[in-house]
Amino acid sequence: MRHLFGLLKRLDYILVFMTLLAISIVLMIQNTHYQQSTVLNWTTAIVGSWTSQINSIEEYFNLKSENEKLAAENAMLRARMKESFLSYSSATYFSNDSVYEQRYTYTEAKVIKNSWTKRNNYLMINKGSRQGIAPDMAVISPQGVVGVVLSCTKNFSTVMPVIHASSQNSVCISRTKTNGTLVWNGTDYRYANVVDIPTTYKLYDNDTVVTSGMANDFPAGIPVGYVESFDSEKNNGFYDITIRLSTDFNKLGHVYVITDRFKEEQKELTEEIEDQ
Repeated sequence: MRHLFGLLKRLDYILVFMTLLAISIVLMIQNTHYQQSTVLNWTTAIVGSWTSQINSIEEYFNLKSENEKLAAENAMLRARMKESFLSYSSATYFSNDSVYEQRYTYTEAKVIKNSWTKRNNYLMINKGSRQGIAPDMAVISPQGVVGVVLSCTKNFSTVMPVIHASSQNSVCISRTKTNGTLVWNGTDYRYANVVDIPTTYKLYDNDTVVTSGMANDFPAGIPVGYVESFDSEKNNGFYDITIRLSTDFNKLGHVYVITDRFKEEQKELTEEIEDQ
């Protein structure tokens, strides 16, 4: 302690000088607009550079996880190549062979804003009308269903995920091909409900739920989730099913926007039938 006081005594003039210098700088900044702007720009540059370095480090450590997701997505797409094509019978159009015309194309996008704790959640992606994105297009992740494009600007789009109180999507039990509707009760982002599945079909825990292809949004067979629990106590002829969603909305990074090249053709035909 005696040495500490001795050191402070030897440096007392320097400490007084530094204190007065600091007070002078503060008074100058507070009373002069130019100095305020200069100091603000300087600190902003330092903070921005530091933040950029931190983000770069975080992205570096997340590369492995993102690469694994992209690899899984590529494997899924390769496994489903025929499901992305519309098949025409060789007996009708060709005499020797069948031909497949591509129906679905995929545009990669990055999630730049996301919510998962609200009743009505939304997410934003970094692709818009300039990149061919349009409202009502389906959005999936490497793990499965995400939602549907709600609105677009030139370079950005908002997406209504399946964890939104107004979201409804046609799904089916993969094992039995029984169709139902996916809804969300607004509580836990990890789970959703499937309704309209008749109790005449046997259900099992961990039964896989996929998109049915009955709606115009998603191709058939996209993973949705797995049966967590079910009961039929309401005696209305339908199950009350809770599923564990395959997509983790808390960790969304990259997604794929699906373009259905025959959607407008199918829509026109549907409207023609409804008008009759």
